[in-house]
Amino acid sequence: MLRVMGLMSGTSLDGVDVAVIETDGEQIRAFGPSLTMPYGEEVRDAVRLVLGADAPTPQTERAGRLLTQAHRDAIAALFADHPGLRPADVDAIGFHGQTITHRPQRRFTWQIGDGAWLARATGRPVVADFRSADVAAGGQGAPLVPVYHQALVRRAVDGGGLRLPVAVLNIGGVANVTWIGADGTLLAFDTGPGNAPLDDWLRQHGSLPFDRDGEISRAGTVDQARIGQFLSSSYFSIKPPKSLDRNDFLSNIASGLSLADGAATLAWACAAAIAAAVRAMPQPPMAWFVCGGGAKNTTIINNIERISNISVEKCPAEWVGDMVEAQAFGFLAARSLRGLPLSFPTTTGVPAPLCGGRLFAP
Repeated sequence: MLRVMGLMSGTSLDGVDVAVIETDGEQIRAFGPSLTMPYGEEVRDAVRLVLGADAPTPQTERAGRLLTQAHRDAIAALFADHPGLRPADVDAIGFHGQTITHRPQRRFTWQIGDGAWLARATGRPVVADFRSADVAAGGQGAPLVPVYHQALVRRAVDGGGLRLPVAVLNIGGVANVTWIGADGTLLAFDTGPGNAPLDDWLRQHGSLPFDRDGEISRAGTVDQARIGQFLSSSYFSIKPPKSLDRNDFLSNIASGLSLADGAATLAWACAAAIAAAVRAMPQPPMAWFVCGGGAKNTTIINNIERISNISVEKCPAEWVGDMVEAQAFGFLAARSLRGLPLSFPTTTGVPAPLCGGRLFAP
């Protein structure tokens, strides 16, 4: 077993999630400490400035440098909070970086962040660049977390508390779902927008950085005509697996609405896309587990249940729902070190199971 540290910076640009787990890349033996370090405005603004970039510029280099330094600081904070955990106790670090552009149809995906620098700064081996090999091979490059969801669910099933099939829903800046069948079959895809358009809408109106507990969206009225237009997007007729860029769905579907009505419409759009995803699943899940920042938005969760008549549950406590993606990139680092596949035909559309990631020595 390896003790690995995973790092995740999602499309919501909230900050860095850091989590430690013990795993061999197939089973999870134990969950370790974790924390979230919010980004300062300098980092957040630098990254927003380069979203959609397709070639290096001084701005992308600066954003990558600031982002990597923020990850180093988050790692240092975790060690400071847990003095019993030393850098030498960590066998490897899984560093996702920050996706700024994701265009798999052009076989292009870009996660900024300097794995070599982070390895030198921490003195630990770093596995990074998880998506490029999949995209180069014709896959979508996302989602990559499903194989970790599968390990989590297997652990819960072995504990006797869960029956399959199960869906694990992650609501980040983009929302994605993993369906796990009774025989272990995986199907995964991005369902549609997650928190990103709602966060952008609130920021454009000089309001809060996010809709805490869904308070603002709960106060508004949904514009169903705009929802109908949103659901007519060709994306929803594409069979999975499929993936999205953060900017494929923007807050402009709410243009001209009041703050609350726009928030309500965007929260409903997220939920409607998730509800539509059920039609792509081989069987209805016996349970839905939700993780990610959107799990805390009760308006989105209530909307999902209202639209689809399904019951959405919080992740089991030991999963630490906010940390599932960070844990996953530690898990994927362990798989990469062992040469195990990270992506599969039913998760990214890659022609055959494929390993990925690049190892940077300290």
